[in-house]
Amino acid sequence: MILEVAILNIKKGLSDDFEINFKKAEMIISSMKGYISHQLKKCIEQEDKYILLVNWQTIKDHEVGFRKSDEYQQWKKLLHHFYEPFPIVEHYK
Repeated sequence: MILEVAILNIKKGLSDDFEINFKKAEMIISSMKGYISHQLKKCIEQEDKYILLVNWQTIKDHEVGFRKSDEYQQWKKLLHHFYEPFPIVEHYK
């Protein structure tokens, strides 16, 4: 199992809108091959900051299966405009 970790810094004041869109986006990611589970946690100390943890069966399921899919394009439209700066995504085993 692979753990995808991303720190998400949301543009100031847009956290509520981000959370609404994330509810739609999590339906997309949870339907992907190799997806196991995910958690989105809001930072206590810093407003507009989150951590996203996604468990995948393999790194290929995330980097190829998800990121190269049509579904990922929908994910991007829902979420990517909220990030500042764009998050660094890392994988752990």
